[in-house]
Amino acid sequence: MIKITHIITGLNIGGAEKMLYKLLQNMNEKNYKIEVIVLQDKGFYGPKIEELGIKVHEIKMKNIPRVKDIMKIRKLIKNADVVQSWMYHADLINYLATRFLKKKVIWGIRRTNLNKKENKKSTLLIAKLNALLSRRANLVISCSIAAKKTHINFGYSENKVIVIPNGFEMDKIYKDIVARSEIRDEMEIENKQVILSIGRWNIAKDHKNLIHAYKKVENTNTHLVLIGPNITEDNVELIEIIKESKIKNYSLLGPQSNINDYLSAADIYVSSSKSEGFPNVIGEAMACELPCVVTDAGDSEYIVGDVGITVPIENSEELAKGIEEMLSLTNEERKKLGKKSRKRIKDNFDIEVVAKMFEEQYY
Repeated sequence: MIKITHIITGLNIGGAEKMLYKLLQNMNEKNYKIEVIVLQDKGFYGPKIEELGIKVHEIKMKNIPRVKDIMKIRKLIKNADVVQSWMYHADLINYLATRFLKKKVIWGIRRTNLNKKENKKSTLLIAKLNALLSRRANLVISCSIAAKKTHINFGYSENKVIVIPNGFEMDKIYKDIVARSEIRDEMEIENKQVILSIGRWNIAKDHKNLIHAYKKVENTNTHLVLIGPNITEDNVELIEIIKESKIKNYSLLGPQSNINDYLSAADIYVSSSKSEGFPNVIGEAMACELPCVVTDAGDSEYIVGDVGITVPIENSEELAKGIEEMLSLTNEERKKLGKKSRKRIKDNFDIEVVAKMFEEQYY
């Protein structure tokens, strides 16, 4: 039985935290003895991980690790065969705690953008230090091809970095016909061709690009639905873009908890981003049998493969052409494409498939 200890900065709601939880849910428990060390506190996922029968150790570390923190972690990993960490701070702690110990050391990188303008100085400093130390790790797992390229360019050891994508729980993400009807009735868009895009208000998501593209294809039979934090009528910048473009058929719904229902209600999904890592929402849309039009940002093209349409970033003309092409398909053609989209996610990104990819690295 292989003994694995995971080290993660925190366990509140976040991409890495959720991925760790899904991984632990889907690993073959007969083959592994697993423990988790969280540098902060148990947060949201800690109790959920403990419900799986996995011990979670809290360090409650301050911003700067103390010698006694490292020594405590060193004691906790004493019997581990593999020490796997998630994100920069945990990777650095992993290095310090496993120094001179015979352990298989696996790091994890989740970030694509290391731009000075969009990252804290402290984050970039730790990332640069980790780049110098990366040759000391046995392996560095990147969640996306884009992140791998970014980090190799940043100085990470090229022969240590591999890609294991995020995984999707296919039994929890699916097209819900009842929800589709209810949402469309509620929004009074029963007979519309609904274009959906989900993402927080952020320059990287490039909502301006999407709105300008939509203006070029908008007609009485289309309706644009935008969902995400700060995607509301109170967002002055967003409303200014909408007024400037003069689009009429749209809804700004803010954050929603029942994303699966809205994905089921739409006819096509559009991602207009100019910067991405591994955009989970595209995979979720495809798992809901929703044909996708995406910009070539991060791993977007890799995810949709040959069952979606990919266009250049920051080009509303090309994005509009992609949307028009998808809307021009018959309902039956889009249905077939939706089925192929779900199959692509199941074949390549099902959490069970991804969990096996992780397991292969522990031997």
